[in-house]
Amino acid sequence: MASVPELETKRLVLRHWLEEDIAPWIAMNQDPEVMEFFPSLLTEDAAREMAARLQNKLETADRGLWAVEVKGGERFIGFIGLSIQDLGLPFTPCTEIGWRLKRSAWGHGYATEGAKAALRFGLEKLDLETIYSFTAEKNLRSQAVMERIGLIRRPELSFAHPRIDPESPLSAHLTFSTPSERA
Repeated sequence: MASVPELETKRLVLRHWLEEDIAPWIAMNQDPEVMEFFPSLLTEDAAREMAARLQNKLETADRGLWAVEVKGGERFIGFIGLSIQDLGLPFTPCTEIGWRLKRSAWGHGYATEGAKAALRFGLEKLDLETIYSFTAEKNLRSQAVMERIGLIRRPELSFAHPRIDPESPLSAHLTFSTPSERA
């Protein structure tokens, strides 16, 4: 299968991963604030393995999680993109839009700008009917991005994340989706 194309916005390039992305990727996955809504920080080895998987998806699938750089600025601020998720829930497998940006990239509208481009790619180029996004109930920043890119909250699809300890405050997840899939 052909490689996933790179995307550009006014300020961002959503591109394939480079070797020089790995060190800042490792650092951001060891930042407690960046990883606040994940069960744990990623070890260096786990972060390297994840980056390799993400790049492989971009090379072999029709969607993926692009490395993000700021035009004329930082060469790597995190990832934004589309991935297939199968959590054993009634609405999965599905395509999820997601992002993870380093702390210095927060508050500049990058997540919203990049996610809008990824969403457009999924709807227009991949002809997807529905794109989902989910996050911990406590993650208000991601929920705000989901709303800004036009996703609607789907309370009937809230769930306890099957890969997170049910006793964890991170287990309870909210689901958002493109408006085409209304209950």
